[in-house]
This record gives sequence, structure tokens and C-alpha cells, in this order.
Amino acid sequence: MPAPIPRQRAIPAAESGQAPAAPTIGDTSRDASGAAPAGAEAPPAETPRMQGTVDDGPVTGADAIAHGTPGGPAGHLTLLMIEDDPGGSPIVPELLDPTGKPIRVRTARNLTEAERLLTDDVHCILLDLALPAPGRAADGADDELAVLRHVLRIAPRHAVLALTASGDTERGAEAVRVGAQDYLFRDELDGRLLSRAIRYAVERKRSDRAERKLTESKLRAQENARLERGLLPTPLLEGSPLHFAARYRPGRSRALLGGDFYDTVRTPDGTVHAMIGDVCGHGPDEAALGVELRIAWRALTLAGLCGDELLGTLQQVLEHERSDDEIFATLCTVDIAPDGRRAGLCLAGHPSPLLARPGRPAELLPYDNNGPALGLLPGARWPRMQVELGAEWSLMLYTDGLIEGRVGEGRRERLGQDGMVAMVRRQLAEGLRGEELLRAAVNEVRDLNGGELTDDVAVVLLDRAP
Repeated sequence: MPAPIPRQRAIPAAESGQAPAAPTIGDTSRDASGAAPAGAEAPPAETPRMQGTVDDGPVTGADAIAHGTPGGPAGHLTLLMIEDDPGGSPIVPELLDPTGKPIRVRTARNLTEAERLLTDDVHCILLDLALPAPGRAADGADDELAVLRHVLRIAPRHAVLALTASGDTERGAEAVRVGAQDYLFRDELDGRLLSRAIRYAVERKRSDRAERKLTESKLRAQENARLERGLLPTPLLEGSPLHFAARYRPGRSRALLGGDFYDTVRTPDGTVHAMIGDVCGHGPDEAALGVELRIAWRALTLAGLCGDELLGTLQQVLEHERSDDEIFATLCTVDIAPDGRRAGLCLAGHPSPLLARPGRPAELLPYDNNGPALGLLPGARWPRMQVELGAEWSLMLYTDGLIEGRVGEGRRERLGQDGMVAMVRRQLAEGLRGEELLRAAVNEVRDLNGGELTDDVAVVLLDRAP
């Protein structure tokens, strides 16, 4: 909601009656300490502190309106008035919200008392700008709005109305620029005017917070997109006839990246090298380690390493960079010959790729010589298998997040490699290829699981057409 320009005390008609709730203004049944004098009828019990949270802190009265949470008895509004002589205020004794319910009022004669009364169910603060602020000179020469700045620091989530002398428009407007939701003239107040001003201030604060959160969300999304472009690889396949596609879905809620990683490069001799891997775990440390391994793999591949020598060096990188000796990573590497008809395959504790060719059912490549995951066995070896691909084919590399989703009644079973192979065969028969095939595969696995997958999922597809 755009912020209205303050005028000389015409309250904009922002009538928000959805609100929560403290004693009425002019309430003489309490002294400055909040206690009822002897012989006076006990006032209603104070509203307990609100329980609950929103994205960035506890639920305050202002948040209660935005989230539909009552902030006091029967959903009343609550005002904290900070004025050195609240009993002498010209404000009428009773304030009502649009539903006719009384607006509860707490009174404080100074900022120390105000901090004690500033509980989570307060919706709005009415602040006398003439009050001295801590550390402020008695004549106010250092900063006329020091008291307002102090209140905004101790109550950043509450709506604030500034109370100033009649005709002091400049000071009131400056208070709004500093952070108050609106300003009022002391000598022109009445119950109806103040009631409307309170509701307007609460609504404006809610709107300002919502707009700020939306802006922050957009900025965060832009930052994440830039970070993702920097962390996820861009395939180096210039000059290759192969087609590349990939899908990535982190398992952690709101995570940018998980522990899965992949990459594809073409070396000067025309060989296309592809890799996919998975660091055990799902936290940010595992995601960072996955990025490090991916970058190391690309550098080593472009330097001419392949097969067992490459994996042995990657294991050294992992052992040096991991935060715990129990952390390991699975890996699958494929190097496709320049003619595209055959490939070398190395598996380090990783599921075998899926090969699809025209006229044949899709099948898993051999995994008999699968070596151990990186980081498990010092001095381990990883045999390189030679695989015949043919003239036309699709090769799908994936992490175990794709095959470990739950399926069936009660979600008691895993999809497994057999289930994945059957699913991809059917999708290929339906004519799905490239990005469309990967999108359909990941979405169907998620649907079979009955919701988002708990593990990271990465899938890479390389296609060769004659």
C-alpha cells in the first residue's frame, strides 16, 4: 500500500477493524505503577503475552492483525500511550473500534515504564514528542525527535503515532519521515479522531511490513538466481553433436543447492566427459563440498586426467576438504569417444546410468565393477569399463534421490532402479525426450512419493542422433 502524505490532521479513511488488544484512555482506576487504588473496582485482567512466531520474530499486536491472530480479549485493539501527564490529556475516556468494541489503553509516563508495558499484544503506540529521551539534553537542542528514534528502536514492529503541539506541522511531517505512521495535534484530539488514527496507523504499519517483506523476497530470489547460475555448471560442449539436458531439485526446504553435483565438458580431442555425484548428507557443508568436487573434476578433466587416476585425485580433495571423516561421496563418470559410439564408465558407489536406444528397451549399464564411494577406503581403485553405445542413443545419469522416493499404498516401498527403468521406458514410449523427459521423470517420482522428495535429485541426459 503506498504511504499517504501526512496532512494537517485529516485522518485518511483506512478503516481496518481486524485487530487484537489494554485499559481505556483516561482510565483513572490505575496509578502510574499500574496498580488499582484501594476501594476501586478491579479492572479486567491484562491480556497475557502472545505466543507464536512469524518469519522474523515473535507475533506482536501488529502482526496479529496481519495474520488473523487475536491480540487481546475478544480481539480488541491495544494502545500504549506514552505521555508525562496521561490523566490530563484532552482525549475522551472511551475509544471504540469499528465493531463498537473498546480500544484498550495502557499509559506510561516515561520510556522506562513504556518498555515494561510494551508487551506483544500492543498494536499501536501514541508518543508525546515532548518527552525527554535517554541521553537527550533537557532543552532538546540535540535532537527534537530523539524520543521517537528511541521508541522506534525498542519497538520496530509496532505502529507509532506521534503527538505534537497544535500547528507544528513541520515537526509532525518530520516524525513521519523518521518512521512514525502518522502524527496528531494534541489540542485537536477527540475519541473518534484518535480511534480512526489508531486503526489507520496499525493498517499502514502492516502494509509497510508486507511491502518490505515482498521487496526482500524479490531481492533474495534475484540473489539466489545469481548464486545458482554461479554454482550450477554451464556445460562446455562447443563443437559436440551431443544434446545436453539437466534437472536439479534440492531436498532441503528453501535450499538453493544440495549435496548433489554434476558437470559435462568436451576436451580438445573431441571426447565428451560427463559426471554426476552425491555427497552424503543434506546440509550447507555438503552442498559446498559438492561444488568443490565438481570444480575439481572439471579442472582435472581439462588437464587430461581420466578414470582411476581422476577418481583417486578427487578422493584426496574430498579427504582434505570434508569437515568429518565419516563424510563420503558417490560418483559416476562417463567419457564418450569423439565418434560417439562407445564410452568408458567408472562408478564409485554410484547407481549405474540408464541407456536408451531405438528399437530396444531402456536398460542400466553394467555395474559389476562398481568401486567404493570416495572417502571410504584409502588407496581404493576404480576400474574403467568399456561400453558400446551405438549410432543413436540417450544416456541418463542420476543420483539416488530419483530412485529412493516412496511408492505404493502407505508409501512403504522404494521406487528403486527397476521402478525407475519401467517409468522411463513408458515415458520414452510416449515420445518424451530431452528436458521434457527429465521434467516428467522428476515430477512423477515426486507424485508417487506423495509430495516433495526428502533427498536431493540431480539428473543429466545426453542424446546423440545420427
